[in-house]
Amino acid sequence: MAEIQYVSDEGGNPVGFIVPNELGREIESEKETAYLLKSENMKRRLLEAKERQEGISFDEACEKLGI
Repeated sequence: MAEIQYVSDEGGNPVGFIVPNELGREIESEKETAYLLKSENMKRRLLEAKERQEGISFDEACEKLGI
């Protein structure tokens, strides 16, 4: 994985950073999950969905959607 790059101002003070795409997506995903878990109803629904065993495979879903 590529390293995080820090951006400094003229005085050498860190003012920002650049992260690899993969890490950026991971951070965004974590932020979204944290946001969703703030709601007790959403938390309950996510946990129920996580435990759910029924469903169809990805290939079946693609076939049904015609993609």
